[in-house]
Amino acid sequence: MTSEDREYGAASRRPVEDEVNVVAEDTQKTADGGKDKKKGSFWKELPVLIAVALVLAFVIKSFVIQAFYIPSESMENTLLTNDRVLVNKLVYHTRPIERGDIVVFSGVDSWDGEVPFEEPSNPVSAFFRWIGTAFGVVPGEKDYIKRVIGVAGDTVKCCDVQGRVTVNGVPLDEESYLYPGDVPSDRTFEAKIPQDRLWVMGDHRSVSLDSRAHLDDPGKGTIPVDKVIGRAFVIVWPFSRAKILPIPETFQQPALKAAAALGEAAPLLLGLAGAVPLVLWRRRWISRR
Repeated sequence: MTSEDREYGAASRRPVEDEVNVVAEDTQKTADGGKDKKKGSFWKELPVLIAVALVLAFVIKSFVIQAFYIPSESMENTLLTNDRVLVNKLVYHTRPIERGDIVVFSGVDSWDGEVPFEEPSNPVSAFFRWIGTAFGVVPGEKDYIKRVIGVAGDTVKCCDVQGRVTVNGVPLDEESYLYPGDVPSDRTFEAKIPQDRLWVMGDHRSVSLDSRAHLDDPGKGTIPVDKVIGRAFVIVWPFSRAKILPIPETFQQPALKAAAALGEAAPLLLGLAGAVPLVLWRRRWISRR
């Protein structure tokens, strides 16, 4: 091969190398431009994502599940201060409130708060407080969490000869959830639960400002069913304490359910008892005529 051929070959190869470099440079510019566009697009979409997240949080908090912050010692040792629980807001649309349920309810226009609460001083603080309440970071203004002991029609009383709380004459064995060393109640009481109301008590009876502390209120210590926000069914924080919150076995006693059924049937039985003499008297009166 002559020197002329070599020069010709080298010259023919240069455009290819130049073309490769140009393509690589264009590709790099395109990639860099794509990154810039993606970065710009992300920051533009971020406010929309935040707004959508807040709307979804509001919908879920209002209708489905809400996280709740435990602000006091009234439910120890079942629930400790600073625990977070999830509250099911749909469950009572499918079944009635049951004895033994742990419920969150509003005490607005009813009970005074167990924990001091200061109204936010400005709209920004109020907004962040709402966010904190929605995610269970801070307690609600007048939200309470207690255990349902009696439902409508029940007679809740303390104490029997062994110092136990009774429901419709049936004693409750509360050892599994009562705070260690606490007695079922340090005061005597007897309450007939009106329609659409509940009798609630904390598991740490010696410090809980529950139905017993509100006997002089218009509701005689009971709370309205329509003030119940939902049922606390699981501890989610801290992770070391995560667990389900079931109804204790003492509330599953057949005698308790039988007593409740008898109470519900009492008006009918009384009606029949009153009707029988009237029917017999009428038959005698007709036979005499």
